[in-house]
Amino acid sequence: MIEGGTPLEGEIFLHGAKNSALPILAAALLCDGETVLENCPRLTDVFAACRILTHLGCRCVMREHCVTVDVQTLKSHTVPETLMQEMRSSIIFLGAVLGRTGSCRVSYPGGCELGPRPIDMHLEALRKMGVHFSVCGGQLDCTVPSGLHGARIHLPFPSVGATENVLLTAVLASGRTVLHNAAREPEIVDLASFLRSCGARISGDGEGTIIIEGVKKLTGSHYTIMPDRIAGITYLGAAAITGGTVCLRNVHAKPLENVLPALEQTGCRLYPEPDRLHLLAPRRLRAVSSIRTMPHPGFPTDAQAIFMAMLSVADGVSVIEENIFENRYRHVDALVKMGAKIHVSGRIAVVTGVRTLSGAAVAATDLRGGAAMVLAGLGAQGKTEVRQLAHLDRGYEAMETVLQGIGAHIYRTETDE
Repeated sequence: MIEGGTPLEGEIFLHGAKNSALPILAAALLCDGETVLENCPRLTDVFAACRILTHLGCRCVMREHCVTVDVQTLKSHTVPETLMQEMRSSIIFLGAVLGRTGSCRVSYPGGCELGPRPIDMHLEALRKMGVHFSVCGGQLDCTVPSGLHGARIHLPFPSVGATENVLLTAVLASGRTVLHNAAREPEIVDLASFLRSCGARISGDGEGTIIIEGVKKLTGSHYTIMPDRIAGITYLGAAAITGGTVCLRNVHAKPLENVLPALEQTGCRLYPEPDRLHLLAPRRLRAVSSIRTMPHPGFPTDAQAIFMAMLSVADGVSVIEENIFENRYRHVDALVKMGAKIHVSGRIAVVTGVRTLSGAAVAATDLRGGAAMVLAGLGAQGKTEVRQLAHLDRGYEAMETVLQGIGAHIYRTETDE
């Protein structure tokens, strides 16, 4: 429940990155002994990953924002469908279990319905490393008859998930793997940094070509997960849409550099420091002529819905082009219900800013779409009710508490949904 119209002001300590924590938790499977992960966010997706690790035979304990994973002898190489369906990125366990045991059985992943996320790219890459696949009863059976070996792989698209699976499979494979057209996201760099801390030999992460030299074994390490840049963008957007001021702590400007210019175009003033970032919003936001979502270092698809909410009350006309997912405009209907003027044609959304939004009852359609509805409610006149918060809890740790801390009139209540 949100009562909008109040400028937000204060400091926010940014939690660890969901999109780093999940592949790093999977990577802990590859390590002998104990892995300790600091700054791990308390999210339902993280809890789901911990349940998968426990099912496979790991000892997995979470205390506050620290997760300890102890791998001795795995008791299973199968991830049940019920656990796979709990999170969209569960397919990353494919590479980790294969790398650890040489065989794996998984089903297709769950999570947000953003349109098709085919795993063919993952499978084709792993085939080149000696993995054989068969499908039986909706389950994917994976074996490595002759052992995992390095390969030269070229991804047709710089897929984050496929890049992660190749990294996880290759670090214990024999020989060298060269991955061309690899994803370059900061979270890929974080995963590679963790694996290096455990003894992996990886170079080129953050660039288009990653080279992995297989090693005999990895050993658990003590590692701190990077801050969540998408959560950071969300809270900067919350201050922007309300005409407020916010300081993000535990954040570095570099992972946000593909978004900050668009924020500045809206009239926001940004003041980066070594471990914090200040935003001062104008009285009224300005339109942004063009936003095109692209693989990193382009504008992130995860920030598209956040900016659409902001631009719905900006002076002028903004054009957004979504190039990553086919079905990532599902939040548009809710914004229109709140008074936004948005026209969608295929991958293009034209946003004509209105004077103000009005509170309404809406339902989160996915993780970032739900965040956009919260932002719209914060900037709207009147009361907004956002339902289906399970989507939000996958990627934001106690979002309502964080926003209360900077002056938002927002609270969570139980319903019969």
